[in-house]
Amino acid sequence: MANILPIEKQVTAIGALAEGMSIRSVEAMTGIHRDTVMRLGARVGEACRRMMSEQMRELDCRQIQVDEIWGFIGKKQRNVDPNDNPEGFGDVWTFVALDPESKVVPTFHVGKRNWEDTNAFVHDLASRMKNRIQLSSDGMNQYLNTVEDAFGTDVDYGQIVKVYGGIDDVEQQRRYSPPPVTAVNKKAICGEPDLDMISTSHVERQNLSVRMRNRRLTRLTNAFSKKLENFRASMGLTFFYYNFCKIHKSIRCTPAMAAGVTNRIWKVDDIVALA
Repeated sequence: MANILPIEKQVTAIGALAEGMSIRSVEAMTGIHRDTVMRLGARVGEACRRMMSEQMRELDCRQIQVDEIWGFIGKKQRNVDPNDNPEGFGDVWTFVALDPESKVVPTFHVGKRNWEDTNAFVHDLASRMKNRIQLSSDGMNQYLNTVEDAFGTDVDYGQIVKVYGGIDDVEQQRRYSPPPVTAVNKKAICGEPDLDMISTSHVERQNLSVRMRNRRLTRLTNAFSKKLENFRASMGLTFFYYNFCKIHKSIRCTPAMAAGVTNRIWKVDDIVALA
């Protein structure tokens, strides 16, 4: 007879992972072996990613902010060996889109910070929008051509470019926090964006919350992902839980409810049932 984990324990484990506990902490709290916790998280997270992709369609958004969250798989980029699989080791970036009004995250994409992954992310974002939006991003060059290719002329796009104070190479290597910002420049890229509304502040704050709720992104620990597929699944759980289960204080409901995607607050039981 198969050894099936009771639903109650699955709900406890998934709820703990979604709130930012590590796999070993969940093991200590629940008595579930860490390998079982990892497999459960991967299965449920992948189901969350698929369901979120199905639900986030024809969204009535006016503004979208995009940004990227850094992480790594297996080892940091500077330690990657030439013989290592470039897709399975080193830096990994999670592209995130956020509606600053409803607070919903319509899509995310896990990959490298290159043209191919940026293009895939922006095209996916464009396919989920119901009407014309104002899009804001940082000054990453890859966005310049991909936005026009994905949206055509049906977008008002602006970039906010931060200028950082100069530091020498030695200081850069030992420094943990970013250098001070000395200037912030806003510029219209295409369409007619409102310069006052060009901002990435909301999505950057959201990225902080993601780091706090996903143990795999916590800096200066050994909780980083060892496999890309497990990392992608964990991001699926994180964003689905945020969109459908967490009541946002500023809107007093879940982001998915504010965006008109659902009419109820989802429970962790509902998440487990997806898998």
